[in-house]
Amino acid sequence: MAQLAKSGGVALLTSDDQVCTNGPSPSSCGKDNMVPRVGFSGTQMGTEVGTRAGEDFKKLGWKAEDTAIVDAWKQDVTVCTDRVKANQKAFKETSGADVKVIEVGTDNTPSDAQNKISATVAGNRSVKNWIVMGCNDENVSGGVAAIQNAGYAADNVLGVGLGAYLACKEWRGGKPTGFKAALFINGKDVGALAVQTMYDFLKNGKSMPAEAFAPTKMVDASNWQQAGVSCS
Repeated sequence: MAQLAKSGGVALLTSDDQVCTNGPSPSSCGKDNMVPRVGFSGTQMGTEVGTRAGEDFKKLGWKAEDTAIVDAWKQDVTVCTDRVKANQKAFKETSGADVKVIEVGTDNTPSDAQNKISATVAGNRSVKNWIVMGCNDENVSGGVAAIQNAGYAADNVLGVGLGAYLACKEWRGGKPTGFKAALFINGKDVGALAVQTMYDFLKNGKSMPAEAFAPTKMVDASNWQQAGVSCS
């Protein structure tokens, strides 16, 4: 469809997903062949997650030699890899520390993340403090559960999620949790930006940008409700 639309001079705009006009794989697509997209930037989101984790690591006063990072994601999903590589880079730049990173492949569900990270923790019992990051809230939720189930206190776990839709359930309960923060991404903002972009193109002749990114916000137990996180 994208190929036909391009050859026929029909304008297309995608919401969230990357679409290539001359092949099935966006990862191997030239910029000129990508359909204009409205959504979130994987690199930007990962950077925000890693920055928050780095800031909290410094505030907690943990030693690098006592700490390990577990970064979990479905490793054949390009957008997930973008997020993870960015969070690792941002963490190191923000913390200034050389913390051991353990990369864990999952199917991006809480149950698989919990199973895989349980095995990781069992093989690294000398670690005193754990930092958990990943592609989404599911990986962090599963990771935090695995670590706490292994006997670690919530104070020794620093989970920073991406989405906030599972993190909020931990905070809503009011119990101590290692799920300390999450990047709130609001799908409504993507939809609104997509409509505005298309309106500007059709009504005002304004060219659609190659990519336009919706805003994000870091939230935690103190501010998630005010930020508008929907926790069902």
